[in-house]
Amino acid sequence: MRIDVIANTSARRYRTGGSLIDRMAAACAGAAELHPTSSVAELGEVCERIARRGTDLVALSGGDGSFMAGVTALARAFGEGDLPPLALLPGGTVATVARNWGMSGDPAALLERIVRGLRGRRSGTAIPGVVRRPTLRVRATARGGVEERIGFIFGTGLVASFFDVYYERGGDGYGAAARIVARVFVESFYGGAYARRVLDPLPCTIDVEGRQLAPRAWSLVCASVVHDLGIHMRVTYRAGEDLARPHLVASALSPRELGPRAPLVLAGRRIGGKHHFDDLVRDFTVRFSVPASATSLGEGPYILDGDPLRASEVRVSAGPAIDVLSRA
Repeated sequence: MRIDVIANTSARRYRTGGSLIDRMAAACAGAAELHPTSSVAELGEVCERIARRGTDLVALSGGDGSFMAGVTALARAFGEGDLPPLALLPGGTVATVARNWGMSGDPAALLERIVRGLRGRRSGTAIPGVVRRPTLRVRATARGGVEERIGFIFGTGLVASFFDVYYERGGDGYGAAARIVARVFVESFYGGAYARRVLDPLPCTIDVEGRQLAPRAWSLVCASVVHDLGIHMRVTYRAGEDLARPHLVASALSPRELGPRAPLVLAGRRIGGKHHFDDLVRDFTVRFSVPASATSLGEGPYILDGDPLRASEVRVSAGPAIDVLSRA
């Protein structure tokens, strides 16, 4: 059985873990081929090579952005209908998608268990523990043109503002994220400046399956194929119910109204409130209404799997279903 391992050496664990890439190589143990990559261009070349000669399993190791980039590159190389089974091995700061789908811990140890479990199997045979999972197709129109990616977690409004603050503070994982959430929650009760920075509605419109929702500014827009977005924030508590319809949650509430509803999110319940939208959808489009500048044609911020991006318009729909190894 042919196993390929693509490791993003720019991901946090590889940058700070010293010998991790060597341990990944050792875990391959002659039964898997390791492909270290450090750029999108290298990733694309590796995926093209793998697609030309075929494979039985591709393991992607990195953070959520690495998984998004990896699945996107594989879909382009193989074609969406011929994607190989995947394993997502955490190698970034949080690797939220991998954790949701049963992969957490040291990536080298996980890889060693996968290789050991598949050793001796014939090429083309079924891999135990593989589960079909949904993805998002995110098509963004920006100053540089139109780009389509396959990902897992999309957000704007407070999601983009939260990541601005998170990365300003070093992007140090769940602990740092939890401290930001706690401060925003406390300040939301009295309208503090920190809470307003994160929670103030962002000028944009949302069309859901061709129908425009009423508000012209939204404090929260989130669509995901996983339940837990990190630190037990279960905004998209219906994620994964339907491979063809991701879960969209959108709120236009003010900071004083939205912040105190955080316990509902932790409990995986509807946020509620005026103009709240919460349902499975086939597609939706966000159009930003921010002022244009010399470098931005009215582009607004959004987050895709932890990566901060900008666009004037983003259309989100179901991406190709993928077969993912959910235990090692």
